Amino acid sequence: QVQLVESGGGSVQAGGSLRLSCAASGDIFSRYCMGWFRQSPGRGLEWVSHINSGGDRTDYAESVKGRFTISRDNDKNMLYLQMNSLTPEDTGLYYCAAPLATWLCRVLIGDYKYWGQGTQVTVSA
Repeated sequence: QVQLVESGGGSVQAGGSLRLSCAASGDIFSRYCMGWFRQSPGRGLEWVSHINSGGDRTDYAESVKGRFTISRDNDKNMLYLQMNSLTPEDTGLYYCAAPLATWLCRVLIGDYKYWGQGTQVTVSA
């Protein structure tokens, strides 16, 4: 069982930056691949990035590659998403999520069982 709480969202102008955080409860956080997703009215729920349990492998959606950086601190049970060069298309409700099994680390939304409540990111032009 993993419980997740996101923070760090807000309103910024295009070109700005935000850093999202996700605090995880439970002593097995370090065994899970973790992902970031976002939901917006025009695009629905989409995968943004994920990071393996050890933190040495990451993957990004093409739309955020080169601008976003995912990281984790297993000692603190924390997941992060550094977002730079934000555009209005990045506006959405951002969720962190953990998959239903520790061995899963894919981009499939259906793999993810544990979700936070989300944090809103709004980017104005």
